[in-house]
Amino acid sequence: MRDFGVYIHVPFCAVRCGYCDFNTYAPGESEFSSRADYVGAALAEMAVARRAMEGDDRPARTVFVGGGTPTMLDPGALSALLDGVRDAWGLAADAEVTTEANPDSVTRESLSALASAGFTRVSFGMQSAVPHVLATLDRTHRPENVERAVTWAKEAGLATSLDLIYGTPGESLADWEASLDAAIALEPDHVSAYALVIEPGTRMGLQLRRGEIEAVDLDTQADMYETADARLAQAGYAWYEVSNWARTPGDACRHNIAYWTSQDWWGIGPGAHSYLGPRIGPDGAAVDAERWWNVKLPRVYAQRLDAGESPEAEREPLTPADLSLEAVMLRLRLAQGMPIEDLPDPRPQAVAALVADGVLDGRAAIGGALRLTLRGRLLADAAVRALT
Repeated sequence: MRDFGVYIHVPFCAVRCGYCDFNTYAPGESEFSSRADYVGAALAEMAVARRAMEGDDRPARTVFVGGGTPTMLDPGALSALLDGVRDAWGLAADAEVTTEANPDSVTRESLSALASAGFTRVSFGMQSAVPHVLATLDRTHRPENVERAVTWAKEAGLATSLDLIYGTPGESLADWEASLDAAIALEPDHVSAYALVIEPGTRMGLQLRRGEIEAVDLDTQADMYETADARLAQAGYAWYEVSNWARTPGDACRHNIAYWTSQDWWGIGPGAHSYLGPRIGPDGAAVDAERWWNVKLPRVYAQRLDAGESPEAEREPLTPADLSLEAVMLRLRLAQGMPIEDLPDPRPQAVAALVADGVLDGRAAIGGALRLTLRGRLLADAAVRALT
């Protein structure tokens, strides 16, 4: 029996960052006004989901409220969303309940209220500790806000995670080292570090095309990743997924691990994606795995639910072959790797070549497991292509 989790997408931000291509809306954009209808619509979708999953009594083992900036909603609204999950599915006794937050979107009181409501974890979008890097990213918080927010979260008894971005135009290796040192000094339970990808449709993408900014080259990004891994390891953090490090195994983000290990989840909110694996339906018939996603515009999302209609935009059935390929793509990113025998198409020559190139751990391969080396983490996508 697979675990079940719930993702809740809150698509509102105080400012649209220049690099962001997520389904989010800021003040001044017409869809931002839909914020007033958001909670009622999300609760209505939970009721729809519960009916669709009739006979499935699994409680939610993880809940992740992402965005956007979920803490643009007040604690009462976020508590109502969590109560909606309780009413629809129930929460496991040891459920992990996370909300993302910007450091300047919380107070000591709001974090305490979230902890009292049942949230167990908060993930702060730190991104950098260097003012000129934050300015390039259009982040609104000052570096000192991060320390204050983490302190308040710890006082409330919440586990803490910090999200960092490396490879911002104009960011030097020394800048990145300063951000890592600042993050480590705050002693969070968990750190994520992602390479900046400048998407064509974003404001930063336009700046790049006009020659107003220069992208950081891939070799420098690789140096930044290796620096992050070394400094975090020295501080006692172990990597468990290519872009994620945790102080202890228990501090790893269980919700994201559920994604990487193909567990089930229902995505609530505009543009949210859902996945249910192969299962037996209420009528006793086998149901294939499937993925679906909601309409993106908050206004349309709310209108559909208000009319008693599904907010689903499109659905994709998944064959056993699809699932096997996705399992390689996802599980290979984990520190534990995956058994060679689980490859959909065993390729001993490809495995041998990746070992010889230092991408896969040779000893693990002899033992029947595929595990990325540090070099392999930098070439994870290429390794997946070679193995599938």
